[in-house]
Amino acid sequence: MPEQPAPPLPASGDPSPLPFSRVLVTGGAGFIGSALVWALNRRGVDRVVIVDRLGTDEKWRNLVPLAFEDYLEADDLMPRLTSGALGDFDCVLHMGACSATTERDATYLARNNFEFTKALAQWAVPRQVRFVYASSAATYGDGAAGMDDRAQDAASLQRLRPLNAYGYSKHLLDLWAARHGVLDRMVGCKFFNVFGPNEAHKGDMRSLVHKAFGQVEETGSVKLFRSHRPDYRDGEQTRDFLYVKDCVAMTLHLAAAPSASGLYNLGSGVANSWNELASALFAAMGREPRIEYVDMPLAIRDKYQYRTQADIGRLRAAGYTAPVTPLADAVRDYVTHYLVGDRRLGDEG
Repeated sequence: MPEQPAPPLPASGDPSPLPFSRVLVTGGAGFIGSALVWALNRRGVDRVVIVDRLGTDEKWRNLVPLAFEDYLEADDLMPRLTSGALGDFDCVLHMGACSATTERDATYLARNNFEFTKALAQWAVPRQVRFVYASSAATYGDGAAGMDDRAQDAASLQRLRPLNAYGYSKHLLDLWAARHGVLDRMVGCKFFNVFGPNEAHKGDMRSLVHKAFGQVEETGSVKLFRSHRPDYRDGEQTRDFLYVKDCVAMTLHLAAAPSASGLYNLGSGVANSWNELASALFAAMGREPRIEYVDMPLAIRDKYQYRTQADIGRLRAAGYTAPVTPLADAVRDYVTHYLVGDRRLGDEG
């Protein structure tokens, strides 16, 4: 490990005060949701109501360093919201969803990711409450129809072919909003491969950085999937990796920008290989790279994306000017200030 680590990276983006006095954050104990609460706190907003399902994992630990007004279990939200018992909000940041790309219960995904989001949007939009929700780059499928967020109409969105039920559940909401003429009255964030602190509870859905950190500590090596396509060498499949600090800065920028509406790609704009990500991890841990390639499970082989890269032109056109943290710097910050010591956002000291 570096003997004298640099201080943790600041939250990227505009540090100016936000135009919100009270915010509802669903999924607020989860990965991106808790990071949003952290970023809100850093910009002076602590009148936050968090909604989630804490369950039996340890995502409650993400809440410990954060300042917020109240916590509510997800099943209680809509009755209390529609009755007026929760009071007024300026903004809803809806991050609550099942994010497991391997989830096969499409009924559960439709109810949790689509119907719940639709009901919340139908409450917020007529009341002119700013509504920002988590879509996903998984809606693009294998990318054969492009990964272009300039396509905002239902006919264009209909051409996308998600590869799994999770991606389809997110796609359903995008399509519904476009077909019913409300997409231009809300913001949908198409998150690419987000990684960083506060993801420890996500199990198999954790980023490679989190998984591989444990692998390196235990065995000294990292396992990556072999390529099963001749046009990609092993480990050279690429992803658009986005550090969570950049992700939440982008999301809050869109939430605060009155002219921003519709779907936005939220990524780094760069396609990095898994080999590059693993090398950045070894460098951050002060170790020599040792990579082992293993066969990709048959269950996901025909649903695997070999390349993702966000075009963030629409985000830039919406006024987001902050530079995106380079991959190596983001991995170093994550490893040095969070994975070492098992810390959460807000524990920086």
